[in-house]
Amino acid sequence: MKAARFARHGGVEELEVVDVPDPACGPEDVVIRVGATSLNGFDPMILAGTTGLKTPLPMTPCGDFAGEIAEVGPEVMGWNVGDRVCPHPYVLGEGMTGETRLGAASQYVRIPASNLIATPDGVSDVEAASLPIAYGTAHRMMTTRGKLRAGEKVLILGATGGVGTCCVQLAKSVGAEVIVTGSAAWKLDRLRKLGADHVIDTSQEDFVDAAHRICGRPRVFGGGGVDVVVNYIGGETWAKSLKCLKRDGRMLTCGATAGFEPPTDIRFIWSFEQNIIGANGWTPDEQREVLQMVSDGRLKPVIHAARPLAAIAESMQELIDRKVVGKSILLPFDEGADGP
Repeated sequence: MKAARFARHGGVEELEVVDVPDPACGPEDVVIRVGATSLNGFDPMILAGTTGLKTPLPMTPCGDFAGEIAEVGPEVMGWNVGDRVCPHPYVLGEGMTGETRLGAASQYVRIPASNLIATPDGVSDVEAASLPIAYGTAHRMMTTRGKLRAGEKVLILGATGGVGTCCVQLAKSVGAEVIVTGSAAWKLDRLRKLGADHVIDTSQEDFVDAAHRICGRPRVFGGGGVDVVVNYIGGETWAKSLKCLKRDGRMLTCGATAGFEPPTDIRFIWSFEQNIIGANGWTPDEQREVLQMVSDGRLKPVIHAARPLAAIAESMQELIDRKVVGKSILLPFDEGADGP
């Protein structure tokens, strides 16, 4: 089969598409013919070797994927060849697909049958493959943990990626007022079309000043500020985000792409009685929920591009260069997929 591989850590020049042996199907496993796989923010970090994880080499990128069952292990019950599935990518005892076990940027993937989740009718492989890591994480952060409510003001930092575009849609779906940040006009235009009520161009304006302009400066005894800040960036944005939150406001976080040991100012946390709420991953039931939301038309994955597997280096570089809004998809069996 064809698979994308890198034999050492580095830049996208280390990626190549090569012939590798088909995966062996264990007694409790299935082998999936991959219809689509997608890139996530951690893929460039795994490639560069900056995560501290023990990534096996040679390594195949990508954690999210969807397709149909091509082979079923002899001890597997309830699943058949041809069933359409979108597996949960975290495998007990092996870790996350694309991080500590071989990823899904390949034509076939082995995975335990216990990880299988059915793809609902009306949801394409491209749509399904965009959902687990980004949309599952966003759903847990915004809904399960964040308990977002109608009428609340929500500030979403760096909202142009997979998690961010889902957060915008989830916030709008419950009737929240949505404020987003981005560093390019074309990205902010896309976010407006998704339903953002206010956009902040961080190349032109400090987001704290802009949030105060839109929602007022928070006051210790009430008034001003946003109800919720969604911050998976960390770094220098962390302490600044605290300045945007109203009294008893909530800071939601599921990561720290710009640094996980930021300077902070805990005076805001006690003075304004702020709440810091973390979200770690997502459950299989939450993945089923986002799949069903797409099937019902309540959620629409934002697809930046769908390309052949051979375009993985180009797609990864776009992600590194922050030229993506939504999800970049790779189609392992397609030699002529569409670009952006």
